[in-house]
Amino acid sequence: MKSPYEGVPEEKWLALTTKLINKHPLKKEIVETVMQSWEDIFNSKIGSFSIGKEIFPSPQIMSFFLHELVAHNLSLKYPEIYKVGEAKSEKDIHHIQNPAMGIEIKASSNKNKIFANRSYAQPSSDSEAKDKNGYYLAINFEKFSKQNKKPKITLIRFGYLEHRDWIAQKASTGQQAHLSPQAYEKKLITLYQADKKSGTSR
Repeated sequence: MKSPYEGVPEEKWLALTTKLINKHPLKKEIVETVMQSWEDIFNSKIGSFSIGKEIFPSPQIMSFFLHELVAHNLSLKYPEIYKVGEAKSEKDIHHIQNPAMGIEIKASSNKNKIFANRSYAQPSSDSEAKDKNGYYLAINFEKFSKQNKKPKITLIRFGYLEHRDWIAQKASTGQQAHLSPQAYEKKLITLYQADKKSGTSR
């Protein structure tokens, strides 16, 4: 699919990103769904043990829970439109009627960065059915600690990313990719940000 940013000067990327986000049918429901999914984690048990009371999962596991629950909650609300991505060709949140409106989810306990497998920095090959370009939901959250047994969502952003926005680790053993500064500034829009001082959002 042709890049919507092709031929568009960088100084106009942010305005274009805003237009792309406003076109997406889930824009107004993303924050509510993420927050509901986060609360669902703390209302869950593994065996007879409660998360946040007896069990304190690592950031990687909390990220996995978010991936699953956000997609599941949307599939329950709109069963004929969204489903949890399963096939190689499907995004994490798969739009049944229009796959171009599918969403990839990236969650991290980093303060404001998200990460992906280094393969995201490469164009999709014929053997890879999933298009790496498209809508992305970026979620940042706090880690568990002795002082913080009920971590919070700190940042929710939504945007449109492409493989060229990801930068693979240079080391041959590195398996990670991070976003360029321009992608953070002009291709992701903040929908929610926790205020550390008051605990509110803006």
